[in-house]
Amino acid sequence: MTRRAITGAPIFDGTQLHQTGALLLDGALCHGVVAADAIPEGYAVERVAGGTMLPGFVDLQVNGGGGVMFNDETSVDGLKAIAAAHATTGTRALLPTLITDTPERTRAAVDAVEAAIAQDVPGIVGIHLEGPHLSIARKGAHDPDLIRPMLDADEAFLIDAARRLPNVMATVAPENVSPEQIARLTKAGVIVSLGHTDCSFAEAEAAFAAGASCVTHLFNAMSQMGNREPGLVAAALRTGTVSAGLIADNIHVHAASMATALSAKTGPGAVFLVTDAMSTVGSDITEFHLNGRRVLRRDGRLTLEDGTLAGADLDFCRALRVLLETVGVAEDKAYAMATSIPAGVLSAPFSFGHFSTGAPAHAVLLSADRKSVRGL
Repeated sequence: MTRRAITGAPIFDGTQLHQTGALLLDGALCHGVVAADAIPEGYAVERVAGGTMLPGFVDLQVNGGGGVMFNDETSVDGLKAIAAAHATTGTRALLPTLITDTPERTRAAVDAVEAAIAQDVPGIVGIHLEGPHLSIARKGAHDPDLIRPMLDADEAFLIDAARRLPNVMATVAPENVSPEQIARLTKAGVIVSLGHTDCSFAEAEAAFAAGASCVTHLFNAMSQMGNREPGLVAAALRTGTVSAGLIADNIHVHAASMATALSAKTGPGAVFLVTDAMSTVGSDITEFHLNGRRVLRRDGRLTLEDGTLAGADLDFCRALRVLLETVGVAEDKAYAMATSIPAGVLSAPFSFGHFSTGAPAHAVLLSADRKSVRGL
């Protein structure tokens, strides 16, 4: 193995931002972060020209990439293409996300992820099933003809998936999934997230009490906070056991709303970044199809022909620029939102999201202008 001590840029280790120092690597393994004048013997010093070193990004909501939608290509080859596209943008761990689809397609998706993990496809750490047990009232771009209540067979399928895969996240709506079902799913290891729901504040609290621990794309496709009905947004922000994904493109959510949510969130749960990326990541395509419907790529947004937002044309570099330059989030908090916080939501985070001595580093260098990223 080649031992390297990389200096010349601040280092975010998953918790703390070190303005100076050296990242010690032994091949793919992390050997720690040390002061620049405390590099052990036997390490070749490598200096980078600025930027920020950090653990690779962790994305819990990835619908596609590299010109491929997971719904269309529920296969190991499809997953390889998606993961490879996101690797070019700094993502080192992801949950391929199946949008509401048929039971047959859902089974194929779980089978494909299980096979990809068995084959050590880089970056694939589980699956996110976003639907079909959602609310038609907040369906967004999901096909309403495929949305339905959770049946006993659906519950059993998710519990079996959690036995087979290291991480299974399921986005559900309380309108179609009961607290009792949520309790059984979470006990079995499923990460239950509320989303695409018009539930009341009380219904959201009941779901969280039953074990739901996450919220899918905060503010989008959910009941909003009002003066008499606080909705899911308020329930997510005030419940400490709950974390929430955020699409930080300044299109899905206004910068002022992001800032308010970040300042209001009760811990230890936290807000983290997701891309909600479609097949456009790593591709120059200008349109694609979702459940047979045409999706257009225009001016940094993806929409159905009627203007409904359909996922995001986003990567973590752009999301971090929005947080840091528009919302005004501190660097260490912004970097944690792309690395250690989403890793902490996973049932099995492996070594992602932190620089841990003796574990794979998955290290990347974010450029000084935050417009590009490369592996270290």
